[in-house]
Amino acid sequence: MTNFMAVFVVALAVNCGVTFRSSDYWKKMTGAPTSADKEDEVQKKKWETLLRKYLIVYLLATLSDWLQGPYVYALYSDYKYSQHDIAVLFVAGFGSSMIFGSFVGGMADWGGRRLFVVVFALIYAASCVTKHFKEYKILMLGRLLGGVATSLLFSVFEAWLIRSHADAGLKQYIGKSFSWAAYCNSIVAISSGLVANEAAASFPMTAIKEDVLYFGGYLTPFDISLCALVLCGLAAMSLWDENFGESDSSDSKVAQPQWYDGLRSAFTTTIRSKDILLCGIISSLFEGSMYIFVFMWTPALRDGTEDLPFGLIFSTFMVSCMAGSSLFSVLSDHIKGEKLAVYIFGFASASMGCVALSGSQSLKFIAMLCFEATVGMYWPIMGTMKGAIVPESKRVAIYNIFRIPLNFIVLFSLLTDLTPTQSFTLNCVMLGTASFLQFVLMQRREKYGLSESNAPAETEPTKPLLGPVDNDEVV
Repeated sequence: MTNFMAVFVVALAVNCGVTFRSSDYWKKMTGAPTSADKEDEVQKKKWETLLRKYLIVYLLATLSDWLQGPYVYALYSDYKYSQHDIAVLFVAGFGSSMIFGSFVGGMADWGGRRLFVVVFALIYAASCVTKHFKEYKILMLGRLLGGVATSLLFSVFEAWLIRSHADAGLKQYIGKSFSWAAYCNSIVAISSGLVANEAAASFPMTAIKEDVLYFGGYLTPFDISLCALVLCGLAAMSLWDENFGESDSSDSKVAQPQWYDGLRSAFTTTIRSKDILLCGIISSLFEGSMYIFVFMWTPALRDGTEDLPFGLIFSTFMVSCMAGSSLFSVLSDHIKGEKLAVYIFGFASASMGCVALSGSQSLKFIAMLCFEATVGMYWPIMGTMKGAIVPESKRVAIYNIFRIPLNFIVLFSLLTDLTPTQSFTLNCVMLGTASFLQFVLMQRREKYGLSESNAPAETEPTKPLLGPVDNDEVV
């Protein structure tokens, strides 16, 4: 059996080493130029202020999500629903994210990103409230609300951050901001796991009204999540300035947009720009492999009937993810993000292939940790790339378009009876495809003299797929 504690200690040591290597302290020790030497101090302080404001709101949102994740299935099971009934609830959640979430997210570009962060908090809080009811229809409503909230979580926050960097003249810091967000999110994930575990065990689930309304037990993490969401909404209103996808000048020239206009315009833009389409396919392939990994790592690691130390394994995954975020900061000083992504996706594919083919539990676990490290590098790289490729006027709507094929991948994995070996083989193929498509995207960007750092997305022309389009729809 794998010595999971020993692997955790090694992973933690590697994370500490890489994080120190990425810091200014290392550069001062070695005499290398530090960020303070290379950057204007006023600009750096402005960025630090913006980053703090963003992280307070964003980490409260991710805290609410991490608190709920481990206990959704367990709660439904405690309510005595069958595995089939629970599967239907999960499918409904992902379907809601794909359909309703896309439309709601499409409205954020003209309705305001800060406003829709508040909307996210309200919708997700309502989803938490429904968990207290045993009635299946109410639980289904909660899953539908949760699906919409998930779409907003993975689009509106990122869009607000990119626009805020552009408005403040801090576009050169976008990669650093995403790296910090990914690193801190891993810390929040570990902390929330510990908090939720203690909260769920604090006192048993008790009926307020038998077979109708309950509190305690697995419901306690959802109540803590609700509090985090209230704080998230309040923090967004007090700390963030509002920003929009459309500029004031363009807003004044068009009629009041309809609720479906954002999604329709985003879809047209996506299919007409090869760069946007490639970026969306790549992100769906990588993030789809992440979801399949989440579903299948447990059966892949099981060796006979032994119990696994799930908390320790999850913490090791998050530590590896943190190490990946720090490693991105080191490597991005020497390799362009678009080129680095080719290597990262290829390495992730090899890691998944190792999990699929290996018969050793220890080797599988190490390969999984390597994959988690690529996840930590993926978020800042993809965030920076999307910041350059996706037009600001339709950013949230297009991000939600990107999530449609992702949700198809997730639904496929839920509705088919793939073995762990088949699932990780599929991951290997998807990530290998992502690496190839990333190479194609990199070549196109170099051919047309584009990069994630040298020009704003709104003004960078690329060759469209379907003939001429107006300038606002082409990147």
